[in-house]
Amino acid sequence: MCYSALIRADYATLVREFGAILSLEEFAELYAHDPGKKRPKTTKAMDDGFAGARTGQGRDIVAKIQHWHALERQDLETELVRQRERRDIAHATLATRPTQKARNDLRVAGNRIERAQARLEDLHRVQLLPRDNRIFPGTYAPVMVSENGRRVIKPMRYQCRLPDKPARNDVLYPGTYNARRDSLEGYWRGAFGLRHGVVVVRAFYEHVPRHAIAGRALGAAEKEQDVVLEFRPDPPRDLLLACLWAEWEGPEGRLLSFATITDTPPPDVAAAGHDRGVIPIRREYLDAWLNPDPDNLAGQYRILDDREDIRYVYEEAG
Repeated sequence: MCYSALIRADYATLVREFGAILSLEEFAELYAHDPGKKRPKTTKAMDDGFAGARTGQGRDIVAKIQHWHALERQDLETELVRQRERRDIAHATLATRPTQKARNDLRVAGNRIERAQARLEDLHRVQLLPRDNRIFPGTYAPVMVSENGRRVIKPMRYQCRLPDKPARNDVLYPGTYNARRDSLEGYWRGAFGLRHGVVVVRAFYEHVPRHAIAGRALGAAEKEQDVVLEFRPDPPRDLLLACLWAEWEGPEGRLLSFATITDTPPPDVAAAGHDRGVIPIRREYLDAWLNPDPDNLAGQYRILDDREDIRYVYEEAG
């Protein structure tokens, strides 16, 4: 299962290369502030993609993002004060009467201080790093869909909630960020042939057992060790990953979300020890994929099956 990917979030490039339009209304709704609303999980690259916006709508989105950042900075500063106090108390206790609780408090406080400081640095940092483009389940990403005959880019959560499913399914079925090809007419029938999209990525990541990478069986007394591999096309290029998406509405509000379609992996991914892989579609099929005919599912399967012979290189992710 593809659990993470390195997305393209430079909107100007996506608009120019694919002739798409950016749905500023959907981005504004995503970043809007409502009572009790949690800050949406977005990448730094996705947020910073609006920097320097020239239109009124774009500047309004920037203001919304900056407001979320200000609230987050305030929470992080409060957390730093609390954890530093916890750390100091633990140090004082260990100096006079060492206890397991004090040692544990010192360790936890140190970890939380480190995370809070790192996040504060990210919020202040201007230059983007590769990791700023990486999405995980629950993170929003720009997804290209078709609307009224136009390619449109909308922000969607990377874990799909179908319209007929309750919100609790996000927890009960956490793997719904991937849609297996062999279940497209089963669990995913409410989206397959109806709502297709693509997410543009430069790389994707998979969990692989270390012994499988070496092409050997697990030793009798050996514990399985999981590693994360980053797969990149060689030569470097954008991949248009086939997705299904949905619009959900309920007491919790409105949600746009998507899942990448997975199938048997390409040879390079299989050779690294992984048994499934995402499906990049050919660029010439983009409009046919984004505008599916629900009465011709066979045509959609042909698009998924007619894949390019892409060579992948991989390395252990840092």
